[in-house]
Amino acid sequence: MINETCLTNGYAALAMDLAGNGPAGPLSDGGPKDNHEMKFPAVSESETKDVWTYQAVAAVIRGHSLLLSRAEVDRSRTALTGISWGGYLTCIVAGLDHRFKAAVPVYGCGFINENSCWVDSKNFSSMTDDVRKRWIENFEPSRYLGQSQCPMLFMNGTCDFAYPLDSYQKSYNLVKTPVTVSIKINRPHGHIWKFPEVDAFIDSHLRKTELLLTLGAMKIDGGIASVEVTGPGAAVKAELDYTADSGPWQKRVWKTVPADINGGKVSVNLPQERPLVCYFYVTDKRGLAISNPHVELY
Repeated sequence: MINETCLTNGYAALAMDLAGNGPAGPLSDGGPKDNHEMKFPAVSESETKDVWTYQAVAAVIRGHSLLLSRAEVDRSRTALTGISWGGYLTCIVAGLDHRFKAAVPVYGCGFINENSCWVDSKNFSSMTDDVRKRWIENFEPSRYLGQSQCPMLFMNGTCDFAYPLDSYQKSYNLVKTPVTVSIKINRPHGHIWKFPEVDAFIDSHLRKTELLLTLGAMKIDGGIASVEVTGPGAAVKAELDYTADSGPWQKRVWKTVPADINGGKVSVNLPQERPLVCYFYVTDKRGLAISNPHVELY
């Protein structure tokens, strides 16, 4: 159900209640409930259209079509973002609806059948092999991310309880269009709509404002890690975020050391601990921070 269509910050914005609720509760013709039972149901092939994910994705695409039908909307400038399960849906929709010009999944990602907070829960563990295979084929974001045709920004925290960094990296590595990553130590998980990188990223693609910085691949030579930084702005602060812990990503303790900025290059002496997981976190003059894909050293 569409809750609201309004102009905000110069954008036509559409907020959606994907479970089909009204002011007094669920509507008689609303969609499946937004609960874990309807996200991981034991359904047959003929029942896949009754699953929350199928109906939610369909609602987003239809809502986008409605938005594009409005006279005040520029059809060439729409973007998509969602948080947590909304980020999960963003990954799927970005691969199916190619009318969007940018997409930002916050926290949500694919490969949740391999590593996520749901792997050891009743959701996946209770599935039969056939049901699990059917779920992966229909509702796993990794099946769709490689089809995205718009630039994407992936935002997460190092210790997110639901979407760990290994599944996150495998997800954005599937995307063939330009990808920007912003991973912050212990970024809180919640319905937080105030991450400035999201607005700046979407603005840069819809309004052609200043792009976020771009980081190249991390290079390691003689114990020194470095990365090339490009973009219209300049890096004003840089650090190496790292953990020497192993085990569940959610329980690892992360540390940070300042990195040197020399023109378009950021560098730092690597910590000696091994195994080591690390990435650069670079901030521009606007206070907007991005990172490079994390690297694992043994």
